[in-house]
Amino acid sequence: MSVTTDKELFKETEERMKKGIEALGREFRTVRTGRATPALIERITVAAYGQDMPINQLASVTVPDARMLVIQPWDKSQMSAIEKAIQKSDLGITPTNDGTVIRLAFPSLTEDRRKDLVKQVKKKAEEARVALRNIRRDALEHLKELELPEDQEKRAQEQIQKLTDKYIEEVSHSLDHKEKEIMEV
Repeated sequence: MSVTTDKELFKETEERMKKGIEALGREFRTVRTGRATPALIERITVAAYGQDMPINQLASVTVPDARMLVIQPWDKSQMSAIEKAIQKSDLGITPTNDGTVIRLAFPSLTEDRRKDLVKQVKKKAEEARVALRNIRRDALEHLKELELPEDQEKRAQEQIQKLTDKYIEEVSHSLDHKEKEIMEV
């Protein structure tokens, strides 16, 4: 950080915390709930055209119903590569290839699987909280380097703590929402 005032430090700290919340949102979107969503395959890459590419750059992904994803490659020669990438992923779904599209049928989640997914999202939420606290720690260290008057430094510390509390509350809210989504039958 190359900040020269406490206001710049506060602004940069808030930006970093916002990015942490956005990253948590992306992580949560990739966790399977009772519904099929294209976000579930966002991180799966396919070896195509000499490089690793996300599926959504090779095919259109649609959701015809709550438990089905349909992947229609723009180039049919990539069909088997996409299918292999899905099989190798941690999705746990076997793709069905009919020669023109690949279908992913998502079975209903068992109670045990739902509980495992809740544990996963709780772990991701805790990692996000730790990241926010690390951002706070960095900000407080930089605040000391600014050598501000004692009362101004104290106010800045309180402001950074309020910001941290706000974003940690946002993590808790996101976790509660995702937990309800997963446990919904």
